[in-house]
Amino acid sequence: MNCFDYFFEDTHTLQKDLIPGNPVPTSYQSIYTRSMRLASYLNEKTGEGQNILLVSQNNLFFVIAYLAILKSGNICIPLNPEIEQDNLDFIIKKTRSKMGFFSEYALSKLKISIDLVAESALSGLIDNQQLSGHFDKDFNGDQTAEIIFTSGSTASPKGVMLTHNSIIANTDSIIQYLQLKKSDRVLVVLPFFYCYGLSLLHTHLRVGGQIVLNNNFIFFGTTIKNLNSYQCTGFAGVPSHFQILLRKTDLFRNSEFPHLRYVTQAGGKLHTTFIEEFVQAFPKISFFVMYGQTEATARLSYLPPGMLSEKSGSLGKGIPGVEIKVVDTKGKPVLPGETGEIVARGKNVMSGYFDDAEETAKALRNGWLHTGDLATIDEDGYIYLTAREKEIIKVGGKRVSPKEIEAVIAMLPGVIDCSVVAVEDELLGEGIKATIVVAEDNSSLSEEAIRNFCATKLSKYKIPTVIEIKKNISLSATGKKSIG
Repeated sequence: MNCFDYFFEDTHTLQKDLIPGNPVPTSYQSIYTRSMRLASYLNEKTGEGQNILLVSQNNLFFVIAYLAILKSGNICIPLNPEIEQDNLDFIIKKTRSKMGFFSEYALSKLKISIDLVAESALSGLIDNQQLSGHFDKDFNGDQTAEIIFTSGSTASPKGVMLTHNSIIANTDSIIQYLQLKKSDRVLVVLPFFYCYGLSLLHTHLRVGGQIVLNNNFIFFGTTIKNLNSYQCTGFAGVPSHFQILLRKTDLFRNSEFPHLRYVTQAGGKLHTTFIEEFVQAFPKISFFVMYGQTEATARLSYLPPGMLSEKSGSLGKGIPGVEIKVVDTKGKPVLPGETGEIVARGKNVMSGYFDDAEETAKALRNGWLHTGDLATIDEDGYIYLTAREKEIIKVGGKRVSPKEIEAVIAMLPGVIDCSVVAVEDELLGEGIKATIVVAEDNSSLSEEAIRNFCATKLSKYKIPTVIEIKKNISLSATGKKSIG
C-alpha cells in the first residue's frame, strides 16, 4: 500500500483544515486533490522511482509536494532549507537527483543545478494539471518512500531509506500508544525534514487531526501563545525545547494550558530534573519520554506517563510492533545492571543506507538494527540509556558517561543546559569539559561552586577539569542545542 493512500484512507473528503490559521484553505479534501494533481504531473514528467529533492521550511508547499512525491511512486529527499551549498551539491550527486521542489527562501540562498519547481509556481502548475488516474493499484509497500539524510558518526551524511510500509508501521504504533484521535491538534516546532517532525504530520494526517505550524521557537513566547490560542492538545519537543521553556524565564511554568493533553520528548536524553519540573508544574499533562532513530522511521520505545516516577530515567520499552533489547558484544541479552548496545527489529526499521552497503551491513545484522547506543536494563526489562558509544570519555582508563555529569549539573538552579565533552589531557589522555548555559539573571554560579556541587554527587575523576559558563543557547534547525 502507498502510504499516501493510508494517510487519506478515511479523510480524503474531509472539509476540516489540516493546518488551522493558514491564509490559504487547507482542508483535507483540498490537500488530497491538489497532491493528486501534482502526483499526476510527476508521473508524466519523471515516471516512478526517481529521487526528488524537497527543500523547504514547514508550510503548505512542503506538505503538498511531499505527499505528491509519495503518491507518484517517486522517492522524496527532504532537506533543511538552511543546507550549505556543498552539502546540497554532494547529495544531488550522490542520489543522482534530477528534480527538486524549493521554497522561495531556499532559492534565495542556493544555486540550483537541476530542474526545479519553485514555491511560487506550485499553484499555477497544479491548477493547469488534470488527474491522470494512472496510479498503480497493486503498489508494493516495500518500495522506498523517502531518503532522510543524517550526519551520523561519519564525515559524510548517510541517506536512510524508509519504505512505505515502514512509515505505515511506525505511524500505527505512535497513534496507538498516544491514543491520537480526530480531535487532536499538535503544535509543530520540529522541522519536517527531521523524522520526528515528519511523524507528527504522518500521525495527524492518518487520524484526521490538525497541525499548528510554528517555525520560530526561538521566540518561545509565540509557542506559549500558540498552545492556547489554537487550543493545542499536543506538543512535541527535543530536550533543548523543554529546557528553554522551563528555565529561560518563569513565563512557561506560570502559564496554564487547559487544552494540552500530552507532550512528547525525544531526540536525545532529557535529564530527569527537567522532567520532574515539568510534571510538578503541570501534573494533569501526560509526559511521554520516547526514544528513536531516523533508522527506525522515528520511534523505537516509550515510557508511559504513569511510570515516570517508578522508572525515573528510563526510555521505557518497545513501542507496539517493535522488539527492543540490550545485548553484549556477542549478541546475548545483558543481565540487569550490565551495559550493552540497544538493538531493535520491527517493520519500521529502515531498508538500509542509500548506496552504502558497508554502513548498512554494520547497522543491520541478522535482522536487527544496531543503534550504537549504550544502555542497561532493570529487573523488569525497562531500558536506561547511558551514552552513545562514541561519546564515552576515557579518563585515565576509566570510562565516563557525559550524561551522568550533565544530569548532576542540571540539578543546579539557574542552569538551562549543560554539555560535557572530552578534551585532551597530557596525563589522563582525556579530560572533561563542561559548557554550561545559565539564566541571564543568574550570577551566583561560579566555576568553584559548580565543582563543589559536583564533588557531592560524583567521584573525583568525573568532576570537570574545564568549566565554561555562557548565557546563550542557540538551536539547530531540528531544535537540538548548539551552545554559543
